[in-house]
Amino acid sequence: MWRHIASNALTFFIVALFLLGGVVVWGSKQYSAPGPLAEAICLRVESGSNMRRVAEKLEAQGAVSSPAIFRMGVDYAELSDDLKAGSFRIAEGASMADIAQAITQGGQNTCGTEIIYRVGVNSQQVQVRELDPASNRFVDLARFDPSEAAPAAYDKAREDSDTTYNIVMAEGVTSWQVTNALNNLDVLEGSIDEVPAEGTLAPDSYEFQPGDSPASLIERMVNAQAAFLAEAWAGRAEGLPLQSPEEALILASIVEKETGVAEERRQVASVFVNRLNQGMKLQTDPTVIYGITKGEGVLGRGLRQSELRRETPWNTYVIPALPPTPIANPGRESILAALDPDSTEFIFFVADGTGGHAFATNLDDHNRNVARWREIEAERAASDGG
Repeated sequence: MWRHIASNALTFFIVALFLLGGVVVWGSKQYSAPGPLAEAICLRVESGSNMRRVAEKLEAQGAVSSPAIFRMGVDYAELSDDLKAGSFRIAEGASMADIAQAITQGGQNTCGTEIIYRVGVNSQQVQVRELDPASNRFVDLARFDPSEAAPAAYDKAREDSDTTYNIVMAEGVTSWQVTNALNNLDVLEGSIDEVPAEGTLAPDSYEFQPGDSPASLIERMVNAQAAFLAEAWAGRAEGLPLQSPEEALILASIVEKETGVAEERRQVASVFVNRLNQGMKLQTDPTVIYGITKGEGVLGRGLRQSELRRETPWNTYVIPALPPTPIANPGRESILAALDPDSTEFIFFVADGTGGHAFATNLDDHNRNVARWREIEAERAASDGG
């Protein structure tokens, strides 16, 4: 009997350790993952405050999803005793780890006027904003296209020695777009002669100083993408038809370009994984477009039938596999989706009119979904024409 009790106790202990290990891994991922902030905030840390109060304030301002995980992460990183008093800029999407660094380093990331250079898929924009003491949030002073004449608010901010500078790279931009934007920034010194390999730049927000070189920013982007890809590849799901981290990056870039709906990424990834497993062509339009533009700008029109039939290394209507390179720089969530897709039997999808997609496991259902999408397109065209 005692042996039976001891055996059960040992089993319970092993299970408990397993569950605890899973919780620790999950908590670590949450601590390092991008946070919920849609726009930057200013966090005020009063003299004599502690991490518990700071965590509660961060939750109230929508910067962290779990104060408990934030405190545990800070304790694990041995930063609890390094809390600094002051006002700290917390960037949009900042992870709990990023926030912990900001409020314990001191002398950096302070609030005030900031200039943000945004590199988007379809456009670029310069934003000038400053902290509003009343709301404790940033308010816009100016927004303009960098090809236009800069407004007075921009010139004034450039003259202020306390102004902070950030470049925000959107998910799905190409390496050419990023290189072109950096080479045209008047606050950077030097230029980039060679466009980095597609997919190797991590979409994110990067703070810099006037006089920094574009090459130094590119290096940070490359290092960030390589580090995250290595971590994601190590935790990939089993049985994927991907032979290397580079192939995962290619698939992630396709997922990035195919959907702007976060909840769909793993479903979209599952379609392409299922197609690869079944030896089907991927037949995805963004790869055809990349074969035409090589990532140098936006096509700006629909694809022609002749282009869908034209053989290029990236035309997945012709080639029976992944294209040879990524077609954009995918963000973290698309990389994770490619390496841990949903388990589905979907092999087709088409736009559904809501911004998302209708998925199907067979051609008949897919054709019905396509017909419905054509109806929606026709209704919209008639409405626009009216």
